This record gives sequence, C-alpha cells and structure tokens, in this order.
Amino acid sequence: MPKGKVTKVIDGDTLKVRNVSIRLANVDAPEMGSKWGAWAKNELKDIVQGKTISYKPVGKSYNRVVAEVKIRGKSVNQSMRNKLR
Repeated sequence: MPKGKVTKVIDGDTLKVRNVSIRLANVDAPEMGSKWGAWAKNELKDIVQGKTISYKPVGKSYNRVVAEVKIRGKSVNQSMRNKLR
C-alpha cells in the first residue's frame, strides 16, 4: 500500500498526498459551495490533515486515484461515511 503525508484537503471526499489527488472510495460528501460542503471538508481535515496515510487504489476518476484510505489501520472512508449519515 502506498503511503504519504496529507498535504491538502480539497473537499469532504478528496485529499492530496504530494502530487497525487485521492478520492475516498464509496464516500459521497456534499460539494463545496453547497450547504454542508465546508462542514464536510473540515471534518475530513480534522481526521487527516498533516498525518501519514496509507491507501489502496481501487480505481480512477477525473485524474484522481479512488482509494480506501487508512490512518494507523483505521478506515478514513468509514469514519467519513459515519459522519455523513
């Protein structure tokens, strides 16, 4: 599994590790500019910003890697799905 330090959170389901944009698989966060978009981005930021993640690519979408993302073995994808319920 590739690893790296999160350098930027784009929105509630997309982050960057170095020059790689990673979209959380099976997470559908509100878009930026919508009512809950900034909230979702901040929630993801609280979980991952500045931390080292590992990720398992499962596909590609719009020049982004779609992946299952973990921090110390804990699923970031599942954490965000729980917050977005």
